[in-house]
Amino acid sequence: MAATAAARLRAGTLQAPALWQMRWLLFVLVAVAEGEQQVPLVLWSSDRDLWGPAANTHEGHITSDMQLSTYLDPALELGPRNVLLFLQDKLSIEDFTAYGGVFGNKQDSAFSNLENALDLAPSSLVLPAVDWYAVSTLTTYLQEKLGASPLHVDLATLRELKLNASLPALLLIRLPYTASSGLMAPREVLTGNDEVIGQVLSTLKSEDVPYTAALTAVRPSRVARDVAMVAGTLGRQLLQKQTASAVVHPPVSYNDTAPRILFWAQNFSVAYMEHWEDLTSLTFGVQDLNLTGSFWNDSFARLSLTYEQLFGTMVTFRFILASRFYPVSARRWFTMERLEIHSNGSVTYFNASQVTGPSIYSFHCEYVGSLGKNGDLLVPRVRPSLWQMRLQHFQIQAFNVTGEQFSYASDCAGFFSPGIWMGLLTSLFMLFIFTYGLHMILSLKTMDRFDDHKGPTISLTQIV
Repeated sequence: MAATAAARLRAGTLQAPALWQMRWLLFVLVAVAEGEQQVPLVLWSSDRDLWGPAANTHEGHITSDMQLSTYLDPALELGPRNVLLFLQDKLSIEDFTAYGGVFGNKQDSAFSNLENALDLAPSSLVLPAVDWYAVSTLTTYLQEKLGASPLHVDLATLRELKLNASLPALLLIRLPYTASSGLMAPREVLTGNDEVIGQVLSTLKSEDVPYTAALTAVRPSRVARDVAMVAGTLGRQLLQKQTASAVVHPPVSYNDTAPRILFWAQNFSVAYMEHWEDLTSLTFGVQDLNLTGSFWNDSFARLSLTYEQLFGTMVTFRFILASRFYPVSARRWFTMERLEIHSNGSVTYFNASQVTGPSIYSFHCEYVGSLGKNGDLLVPRVRPSLWQMRLQHFQIQAFNVTGEQFSYASDCAGFFSPGIWMGLLTSLFMLFIFTYGLHMILSLKTMDRFDDHKGPTISLTQIV
């Protein structure tokens, strides 16, 4: 069964190449069109008979969180107590097709160690498409089932650990993935990730520690867009010049023992007495950003950004967030209670209570500011305020952060956009016209008296 799983992985789940490639291309195009968020999940263990052959899903099937739990429960209850979770930032089943050893070309595979692990593993399972929500809650689910907190480790830390087969352990190993616009090609990054997997498994093998391992990702990489593109526009794209991709800066990350608070904005600008300063380049991608004063626990978070020379003085911005449990929804919700600006011994407060969402999600909004032109999510306590702020494509997460990636975003956009309101009003107006016309037709009355040639002639009195 392990050899079958590895063979399917090497072939990118391809069988009968000519026909299967056409079917797979149609499936990929449909998935891209629908914008579904699925990632693959590869499981293998040093114990036998944890997953039966029937557990392998067919192509096109999307594994939900409930179905995933039915696959994981036997491995967690009957299998080894040491669980490895290799979590990659981006990964899709198309990665195995594009960069794996397809059609037996093992020397060209970027997943040689993974394929070898599947070949040798007594039990293995490949799920081509798992719903993003199931993956986003995977770490929490494993933590509850094992009764052990996740431990973020690297190779150096792993060599120092002394794992016990009888004690549960959840080891989280982050694997990077850079986009095609990065400094390294995806194949090189995937090969490097595969080498990390091989070294981790070699360390466990040398210590003779039983384990269950899982490889998945936070979000899909959508390799189909880079490799196959869209069939109808391929000719034009070959003739057109590739447009330069916009530079995307990494988010600000506050860490104590692990990443705790993430903050990002495409543009971060602030004004004092109508004089604007762009802080984007001074905030994101800066290694020595001053985060002194930041704090985090399970129910309260404070992100503090300090700039030494801003408007001729030292200015500190503090994002204050809190997480509370609400019995009505039976879940925890976070709220950004306020934004504080400290300068020259004075503090300016902005109310930001509309920045809210479930604690397992991040918050995203296309525009967050205090100007009121596009909606003022930042409301100054004292008006008029000498300070103004503007954040475009603002995103923040202070709870349930996993690695350096945001969780699924709770967006500030309302459900009823102007286009939806226009469509509703137009439909109601057309329905009114239809109803009025139908009412007029039903109100028509026919003549109830007719001229009979055998009887007297009907005479109508003319009214002058």
